[in-house]
Amino acid sequence: MASSVTSQNSKRAAVRRALDRHKVYITAQSFSAGAYKARVLVDGEAYWVDEFRLSQLQQGLSPAELELTPAADD
Repeated sequence: MASSVTSQNSKRAAVRRALDRHKVYITAQSFSAGAYKARVLVDGEAYWVDEFRLSQLQQGLSPAELELTPAADD
């Protein structure tokens, strides 16, 4: 009985984490001189990021945690 309660609690915690995670939308991509850049929209703010930062954002880190600065309006 205790293991089923623990299992249910861990499943609910996983769902809660997934719902709390921010959405990352890729709005533009650029490939230049072998480098990848993406313009992403996170919580209403746009950022230019490389492939590594994009993966970190998609894993749930916030732009503030990554010390990203918003993209200038083009």
